[in-house]
Amino acid sequence: MSVEWITVSRPALFVPFFVVYLIILTGNSLIIYRIWVERSLQFPMYWLISLLFIVNISCTNAILPKYLLSLAFRLHQISLVGCLIQMFFIYSSLVFESALVLIMALDRFVAICRPLHYYSIITKKLLIQLNFLNVARSVILVSPIVITLSRAQFCRSNIIQSFTCENMVVINLGCGDVSSMYLAGLLVRTMVSVVDGSILLVSYIKILYTAMKLVSGTAQSKALNTCGTHLMVATLIYSCGIISRLGISVSVNVQNTISAIYYLVPPAVNPIIYGLRVHEIRVCLKKSYGRK
Repeated sequence: MSVEWITVSRPALFVPFFVVYLIILTGNSLIIYRIWVERSLQFPMYWLISLLFIVNISCTNAILPKYLLSLAFRLHQISLVGCLIQMFFIYSSLVFESALVLIMALDRFVAICRPLHYYSIITKKLLIQLNFLNVARSVILVSPIVITLSRAQFCRSNIIQSFTCENMVVINLGCGDVSSMYLAGLLVRTMVSVVDGSILLVSYIKILYTAMKLVSGTAQSKALNTCGTHLMVATLIYSCGIISRLGISVSVNVQNTISAIYYLVPPAVNPIIYGLRVHEIRVCLKKSYGRK
C-alpha cells in the first residue's frame, strides 16, 4: 500500500508535527515522572492520571514516528500488515482511554459520594483488576475490526490518502462485500462513544449533585475543581471524537486535519490541563522545575 497524506510542502509539515511530537512526549513524560517519584502523589487518582498519560504517549508513538519519517525521507510505502498493526494499536489505545476515563470517574464518585469508605473501596488491587479488564475489553473490541480487514480483497487504488491507517479508509479500498467490516467498526464506535459517554455523563451528574450538597465551602470547592478537571479532559476526548465524524464527506486535506485534531490534541493538552488545574501536581512541578 502507498500512503499519501496532506499534499503540501513537506518541510512546512515536518516542523510543526515534530514540535507537537516533542510537546506530547515531554509534557506527558514530565508529569508521569513526577507522579511516580513524589510521595505526596502516591494516591489512586494520580496513578490513573499517569496511566492516562502513558496511553497518550503510546497512541502518539503509533502514529507520528511513521508520519515524520514519511515527511523527512519520502517513505510512502506501508504494507497491509503494517497498516493493520498500526490500526490495532491506535484503536486499542483509544478504547482503553475511553474506559480509563470511566475508571477515573468511578474514583471521583467514591471519593465524593462515599468519602469514608474511599480507601477500602479504591484499592491498588481493584485498580489493577479494572485495568486488566480494560485491556481485555480493548483487545476484544478492536480485534474483529483488524481480523475482518485482514481478509479483505483489494482491487481498487492502493493509495491511502489519510493521516493514518483507519478502518473506513481501508474499507473504501476493498471490493466485494464489505458489510461485515463496516458493521464491526460501527459496533465498536457505538460501544465506545454512546455507551461509555452515557455512563460518564450519568456518573458526573451524580458526582456534581453530591458535591453541591457539601456543607463546607472549602470541601465543595476542592471537589468541584478536581471533578471539573477530569470532566474537562473527558469532554476534550469525546468532543475530538465527535469532530472526527465530520470528516466523512469533506476533502482529503480537511479529513487529515480533523484526524490530526482527534489523535494529537488530547495528548498535547491533557498535561497542560492537569498541570494547571490540579493543585498538588502544580505544586510538585513548581518545586521541582521552578528554579530550572
